[in-house]
Amino acid sequence: MKHFILALATVGALLPAQTMAQAQPSTIAAAISDQTRPETDTRQDELRHPAELLAFSKVKAGDAVVDVVPGRGYWTRIFSTIVGPKGKVYAYVPAELAGLKSDPVALAKAITLEAGHGNVEETSLPLAQQRPPSVDSTIDVVWTFENYHDFHDSFMKGADVGAFNLAVFNMLKPGGYYLVGDHAAAAGSKLKNTEDLHRIDPEEVRAEVEKAGFVFDGEIKVLANPEDDHTLKVFDPAIRGKTDRFVFRFRKPAQ
Repeated sequence: MKHFILALATVGALLPAQTMAQAQPSTIAAAISDQTRPETDTRQDELRHPAELLAFSKVKAGDAVVDVVPGRGYWTRIFSTIVGPKGKVYAYVPAELAGLKSDPVALAKAITLEAGHGNVEETSLPLAQQRPPSVDSTIDVVWTFENYHDFHDSFMKGADVGAFNLAVFNMLKPGGYYLVGDHAAAAGSKLKNTEDLHRIDPEEVRAEVEKAGFVFDGEIKVLANPEDDHTLKVFDPAIRGKTDRFVFRFRKPAQ
C-alpha cells in the first residue's frame, strides 16, 4: 500500500495511510469469508470473533507472521490469506510438543500443502531456542492464542518461558507486535492454574512479557466473560467456548 500510485498526484501524499486503514477491514472480511476455509474453522468464528481480533493484531498484506502453536490452523489460514503472496506465515510448533498423540507438527505441515497457503512454512524448534540470526528483526507480528499458559506446564519439560519471550522480542522488527490471548485465571493466582484449569492470571502474562523488553500496547475485551468465575476447567461443558479470555498486544519499541 505504501507504493500504491494514485491517479491524482496532488493528493497522493495524503492518502496512503488512509487507504491502508480503509482496506484492512475489507481484507479481513474477505479472508474470513474465504470459501476454502474448512468447516472445522468456520464454526468457531462466532466464539472467536476473528474480525475484531485480526484488526487488533494489525496484521496486513506483506507482513511476516509467526503463529505460535497453530493447532489445526484456524488462525494460520486467515493470516496466510491476509498477508498474501508477498507475506509469510510461520506455523511454529515448539519441539516439546512434537511427540503429542495429535501430532501438531504434521498438522502444521499439512497446512503448507493446502491450495492458497503456499506462503506458510512449518517450523519446530525448542520453545526457548533463539531463531537463526538471519530471522532476527524480520518478523512483523507474533501471535499465540489460548496456548501461552501451556508453556509453563510439565509436558513442556521445564522450558524457559522467559527465554521464549526474549526470542520473540529479538525476532520482531522494531515496532513489531506480540499478541497473547488466553483463558483468564482468577486475579492474583499467577501460574497456579495453568495445568489443572488451563488458565493463567492475565497480570502474570503481562509481567513476563514486559520483562523481555516489550511495551504494553493495549487489550481487546471482545472475548471477556464477566460471568465466568474462573473456577472451572476450560474444557468443562458448562464453560467451554465461553471462558473469560483476554487478548493483550505488546510492542517492541522502535529503535
